[in-house]
Amino acid sequence: MRAARLIRMALLVQSSPGLTADALARELDVSRRTVIRDVQALQEAGVPIRSERGRAGGYRLAPGHRTRLTTLHPTEAETLYLSGLPTALRDLGLSDAADTARLKLSATLLPSLRAAAEASVRRFHLDAPAWFREPSAPELLPELARAVWSDRTVELDYARPGRDGAPPHTVTRLLEPYGLVLKAGVWYVVGRVPAERPGRDSTWRTYRVDRVTALAPASGAGDPFVRDPSFDLAAHWQAHAAGFARALLRTTVTVRLTGRGVRRLPAVADPAGVAGALASATAPDAAGQVTLDLPVESEDVAFGQLTGLGADVEVLAPAGLRARFREHARALAALYDAAPGDQRGASDDQRGASDDQR
Repeated sequence: MRAARLIRMALLVQSSPGLTADALARELDVSRRTVIRDVQALQEAGVPIRSERGRAGGYRLAPGHRTRLTTLHPTEAETLYLSGLPTALRDLGLSDAADTARLKLSATLLPSLRAAAEASVRRFHLDAPAWFREPSAPELLPELARAVWSDRTVELDYARPGRDGAPPHTVTRLLEPYGLVLKAGVWYVVGRVPAERPGRDSTWRTYRVDRVTALAPASGAGDPFVRDPSFDLAAHWQAHAAGFARALLRTTVTVRLTGRGVRRLPAVADPAGVAGALASATAPDAAGQVTLDLPVESEDVAFGQLTGLGADVEVLAPAGLRARFREHARALAALYDAAPGDQRGASDDQRGASDDQR
């Protein structure tokens, strides 16, 4: 472990001269004292690393010195070949460039490393899109990716979904596109919307790329926008995704579950709400059933999710959802009490109560 950390430290100082002890401690996830000890160990091993004081100080290698630690280990070569998602590169219009880069890399590797890298491609394939969804790259994704690479402010038209079944409506936004995220086969752009008036703060926004209907360079934006150096795309997305999942769960339903229903609940309901609901569930009663309050997006969504549990769940509240399950149960009973194909089964009105959720 320490040997690997020393190698990382030497490479960090070589690639980013002037890193302070505190900065190296953060990068290596160790204490400042450990950094100082490791620097001493590198010096004793013959690495000419030195500390400079002052505002422009930090750790640096002696002028003209470069480490010989950049040779790839076979495992590193394998990982490098697995680091890109083929579908993502294709969507971004970068598949040809990636193929060329891999060919160039292969030409520089030793035969043993080249074999290790090529073996990883034969053994592993990364497929980002979710099941039961036809993958399709948004038409404007490559153009938006170019704006991300060049730090160019864009003006986009976005088809914002309507509420309660209303049709989507288009909004126009200026956006400084900071990054693109591929989540379960869906592309999102994360960016900053500049303040409309002096004294107002800019805001961070996330848009689904497949809902961007038009894209153009922002008028008058000749120079690249200035990026916020503290922005961390991965950390921002993680916080956004967690907050988005919590914000969706605006309704609570009270249910009674059998033991099998408890085990199956995580497979049908939102994980963001299931964990907390199970943690606060009542103790099993004499029949082994537990009662809990489950956060859900809406009663409609809860109906679609909980019907998958069949008789292993009983909805206790709200009353409207319980009545809906009662009608659904009656429709199923009428349908299956009749002979197969018998038109005396469930009526069209009864079937409609459940068909709405399919």
